[in-house]
Amino acid sequence: PQSMGTEPDSDPADLPGAAGLPGAAGLPGAAGSATAAGVPAGLLRRLAAMVYDGLLVLALWLITLLIMVLANGGEAVYGALVQSALFLEAFVFFAWFWMRAGQTAGMRAWRLRLVSADGNRITLNQATVRFFVAMVSLAAIGLGYWWALFDREHRTWPDLLSGSRVVYRRE
Repeated sequence: PQSMGTEPDSDPADLPGAAGLPGAAGLPGAAGSATAAGVPAGLLRRLAAMVYDGLLVLALWLITLLIMVLANGGEAVYGALVQSALFLEAFVFFAWFWMRAGQTAGMRAWRLRLVSADGNRITLNQATVRFFVAMVSLAAIGLGYWWALFDREHRTWPDLLSGSRVVYRRE
C-alpha cells in the first residue's frame, strides 16, 4: 500500500540529531542508530489496519459460530456464554499476534509494528491494557484514536495507557 499521507517521508531516527525531532522521542535509536523501531504511525494507516484486522476477526467469529451451531444440532446459539467466547477469541487473536510478532496481519500489510516503550515486544499485561483501552476508545466514538491527531508523537489512548506505540517502517 502507498503512503496514506500521514507519515513523515523519512525515518527521523535516520537523521543526524534526530533525538530532538518531533515524533522521534522515545524511539529506540532516536539518536541516529540504524536499529530504530520506526516513525510514529499515522491515523489513516492505523485505521486501514484496523479494518483489515476487523474483517479477519469477523471471519474467525463466523467459523466459530458455525462450529457452535453444528455442535448444537443445527440450532441457534446465543447468550452470555457465546458472547464471552467470541470476546475471548478476539482478545487472544490480538494479544497473540501483538506479543509474538509485534503485528497482526492488518498491521503487517500496512507496515506497522507494535513495540513497547523500550522498543521490544509487548507483555501480556500491556496487551491486555491495550485491548481494553482500545474498546473504550472505540466506544467513545473513536476519541481515543482521534487523539493521535493532536498528540505530538501520534499516540492514541491505547498507546499511552499500555506503555506501547505503533510505528511505521518504510521498507
